[in-house]
Amino acid sequence: MSHTELKRAVYEANMELHRRNLVVHTWGNVSQIDRALGLVAIKPSGVAYDKLRAEDIVLVDLDNQVVDSALRPSSDTKTHTHLYRHFDAIGGVTHTHSTYATAWAQAQQSIPCYGTTHADYAYGDIACTAIMSDAQIARDYEEETGVQITDCYAGRDPMEAPMVIVAGHAPFTWGRSADEAVMHAVILEEIARMAYLTRTLRADTGPLKQAITDKHYLRKHGKDAYYGQK
Repeated sequence: MSHTELKRAVYEANMELHRRNLVVHTWGNVSQIDRALGLVAIKPSGVAYDKLRAEDIVLVDLDNQVVDSALRPSSDTKTHTHLYRHFDAIGGVTHTHSTYATAWAQAQQSIPCYGTTHADYAYGDIACTAIMSDAQIARDYEEETGVQITDCYAGRDPMEAPMVIVAGHAPFTWGRSADEAVMHAVILEEIARMAYLTRTLRADTGPLKQAITDKHYLRKHGKDAYYGQK
């Protein structure tokens, strides 16, 4: 993929966040990695969506060095590159402060799997990370946000649950591309809203029966998946 094509893909993914009403002002960003080039394209810091152009997208390497732009990359860049370095299967990352998912982050709670909508896209709870320690805050905040996430996924396949709640902060999602990461951000916000309403209706609701969870996840993602078209 050329630099221009990579920037265009990330621009379109960022604008999809805006179209989906998942961002207010500049509260969000999307990136995509080209692993062959060792480059990450990401939204520039503080640029409003109605002013954003494809050529404004910033390219950085995995050491967070800007390759070709006069603009500064997103302040969350080090979180994105940390995830790319530690989750080999991912190709895109999205960060929002969408309302319902962020409410779960502020409550510092994981989202239980209450129903099949959740089970179709994330196997098990949508995890909430541990709260960041004072020592982490004093080091490199954005890098340590990535550490919060990868620590939370120790022993867990990040592609089985491509969405996480960062305690006290907001959600991050990922996928094989920027487009898929944005799709997961859209899905996470809807799951978070459904879970909030479920708990409001019945505070003691328990998780979905495991056999149903397994059926719904595996029919989409298992080795014998049969959902959708081939």
